[in-house]
Order: sequence, then C-alpha cells, then structure tokens
Amino acid sequence: MTVAFELSSFTSADGDLAYLDTGSGDLVVLLHPGYVDHRAFEDQISALAAHHRVIAPDVRGHGSSANASRPFRWADDLAALLRHLDAGPAVLVGVSMGGVIATDTVLEHPELVRAVVTCGAATGDFMYTDPWTKEIQAEYARTLAAGDIEGWLRAFLRVVPGEHRTADDVDQDILRRLREMALNTIGKHTPDEKDRMVRVTDSWSRLPTIDVPVLALNGTLEPAEMLDAAERLVRSVPHGRSATIDGVGHYLNMEKPAAFNEILLDFLRTL
Repeated sequence: MTVAFELSSFTSADGDLAYLDTGSGDLVVLLHPGYVDHRAFEDQISALAAHHRVIAPDVRGHGSSANASRPFRWADDLAALLRHLDAGPAVLVGVSMGGVIATDTVLEHPELVRAVVTCGAATGDFMYTDPWTKEIQAEYARTLAAGDIEGWLRAFLRVVPGEHRTADDVDQDILRRLREMALNTIGKHTPDEKDRMVRVTDSWSRLPTIDVPVLALNGTLEPAEMLDAAERLVRSVPHGRSATIDGVGHYLNMEKPAAFNEILLDFLRTL
C-alpha cells in the first residue's frame, strides 16, 4: 500500500522544486533514480525518520518539481535547497541518477556533505562517458520515445549480458509503483525538449579530494561493469567501503527494503 507524504515546495532560480521534509535528528537526504520521484524511497522514509531528519526531493524535471527552462546542475539545485532550509551537512543517499547527484554534490559543495551512500552508480564520468552506460541510456531512450514503459522496465531488470529476469520475478507492486512514477515524470516532457542539464566533469580524477565516508551499496545482480565502477569509486576515495545485497539489481532499496535499511542504518551509526 502506497504511503502518502506531504510535500513542500522551494522556489528556486528556475521554478518550484518539491521535497519531503520529515523527522528530526542528523540529516539524511534521499536522491531518487531517473524517471521516478521521491516515492521510490517509500520503504526508507519512515524507517529513517524515527531517528533522523529526512529530506527527499523530487529532482528537477521529475515528479512534482519544475522542468528546466535554463541550464542547471543537479548538485546546485540540491545545494540551493539545503541552504534555503539552513540544513546540513547531510548524509546523501542516492540510487542510480541519485547516486551521481550525491557524488557531484560532494565534489562541488563539500561543506554540505557529511557522508555519501551511492547505489547503482559511480560518478558522472562513468554515467556520461563510459561506452557501456551510454549504450544502456540509448536503450532507455528508445523504449521511452516509443512509449514502451514495459520495455523500459525490462531494461532496468537487466542483470548480466545474456541473462535477464522477467517481470514475473519481481514483486508486482514494485512494478506498479515504478510505472506510476515513470508515467508521471515522462508526461512532464516532450520528445523535442532541450536537455539543459550541465554535467559535472573530471569526477574520476577528483575523487581523492572527497574527505568524507563513502559507501557503495549495490545489488549482486547489477552488471559487472556497474559493480566494477562502484569498486573503483570506493578505492579512489580516502574513506571508501562497499557492500552488496544478494539477489537484487538496480532498485535494491525497493526489492529488499529490510536488508537495505539495515545496512544503511548501520552505516549511519558509524558516523
């Protein structure tokens, strides 16, 4: 059953950005994957808010947040929100696109970040320039341009080359939630819309400057290229570590929320 959380709105330099703000204590920011919104963390918000302040934004162009009408960077949007709330430093927890936002933000606004947890992601350099990720993104784009939500879901269920889970192998409520969020976000955009997002560059070379704890948490069914990039990330920072959850892929926090929450809470207790 979907839990409804009340959203607030922050007037940015380019439209209103929606976010959830609940709980009290040390700050944790939850950064969702692409095409969906803050509801991807439905199973984490309540568990975390028992002892932490939790902020879960809808990233620009997603969910209830405005689309971009001018160039922007994800990291700058998040920094503006945290400064508006006089909040931070925060533990940033990001899945997929959200993981890239987390690493971008700690590189560009280190004073706002206390620690990073990245899942199904590594750095912007990996996301934007690696041939494997560019091929995967092209597949996502083809399916979405054709209005093929089921194809998009199948792409995200990919495990390793030549081996795929089927929709029958995944909880149907998770698929329903993903469809609902994706259709809402896709409906905000047009096929000819200009991409105004500005990439953070040279992230691999700058990783040694990240002087906060970094945890790479991934499902064991992620492709080898993704797992290798995550290991490169934690080897490149001074305080990196990795952990895995068996039998899940890209949406590990949705597929095995109890295991995800346990590892995340254990990490937070070490800070």
